[in-house]
Amino acid sequence: MWFSLSAVVLAVWVCLADVAHTEERMKHSATRLASLRSRRMVGGLLAPQVPWQAMIYIADSILDGGYAGGALISDRWVLTAGRNLFVRKTRQDIQGKKPVIPKVYLGILQRTDGSKEVAIEKIVLHPRFQNQSDWDNDLALIQLKEPVVMSKTVTPIPLPERGQDLADTVGGLGVITGWGWGRTLSPAASLKYLILPLANHSACKAEYEHDALTPAVDNDMFCTGPTGYEENVCFGDAGGALAVTDAKTGDIYAAGILSYDKSCSRNKYGVYMKISSYLPWIHSVIRGDAEDSSALRSDAMSKMFSWQP
Repeated sequence: MWFSLSAVVLAVWVCLADVAHTEERMKHSATRLASLRSRRMVGGLLAPQVPWQAMIYIADSILDGGYAGGALISDRWVLTAGRNLFVRKTRQDIQGKKPVIPKVYLGILQRTDGSKEVAIEKIVLHPRFQNQSDWDNDLALIQLKEPVVMSKTVTPIPLPERGQDLADTVGGLGVITGWGWGRTLSPAASLKYLILPLANHSACKAEYEHDALTPAVDNDMFCTGPTGYEENVCFGDAGGALAVTDAKTGDIYAAGILSYDKSCSRNKYGVYMKISSYLPWIHSVIRGDAEDSSALRSDAMSKMFSWQP
């Protein structure tokens, strides 16, 4: 009798354990499915505090100029896409017009957080901005009136150093953050991030070369593809920095500034201005070079060498 009762108890316990295990697996699967659906809908995951992230704000509506991203690269300079600083973005609309002075916010996670606005001193567009097309040299530097105080929420991201190459990034991946549109065609309320694979340059160039409304991808640009869940950059993400990790040194730096953010789910590739191609211009602006600074330096050096005994 005891043995039979024990057997029944054991059988019931095994059955209950199996049911509990099955329920647990179902809960896990449901949670995972919900997580994947959430990721696909919002087009990214909630970002932690990203201390170099800037918001460049003209208006809520894209038709009125919209908002975009930027990257703090020193205590007084933010790097962004030049097109972000105009209400109408095409070369035809921009020619002859001065950039709009936007609002710039640092150290925020919520798109509507206006508590951390920083004052702007001036804007410097790349001298060959939109030279031949809407996407040429799509960069601008924004100088802040006062140096920012470094903290856990506000810290610059380094620029590439000599010898650092995209081919040497960890996993061939980069991270971009922004408040851009998700699959529901609405902007993100909170800062999101995507981990994106670096794309083959030739494939990206071929994708866009026959479309006049997309960039003509040249050697001063590079591209990323979508995630495994088909998440991608979208409207409002332009100007954000693609942060990568150097496989040799472990250094994190900004490899590019997102220019073409309209890939969304329509096109495969996001297109970036390759920062390493623009370092001479960036450094000259940050140094405060005047038009004749280079000639003055050369003249001084030549004189000193000519006086050498």
